[in-house]
Amino acid sequence: MGRTIGILLIILGVAMFIWTGFSYTRREKVVDAGPVHISADKEHSVNWPPYAGAVLVIGGIALVALSKRTA
Repeated sequence: MGRTIGILLIILGVAMFIWTGFSYTRREKVVDAGPVHISADKEHSVNWPPYAGAVLVIGGIALVALSKRTA
């Protein structure tokens, strides 16, 4: 089980290192007065530092290495 989690952490860490974030668009109501509805698209972004991916890769490698020793 530890080896599987370690491999997933490595894959996730590499992906986080390559793509440092993503953005999405959300429609929000600006005016809602009776029959009049006005909405606006707002773009939100989610970012993380590149070293977060490196930390996950190092943790995944450690889990894979430790699971090989005990198995």
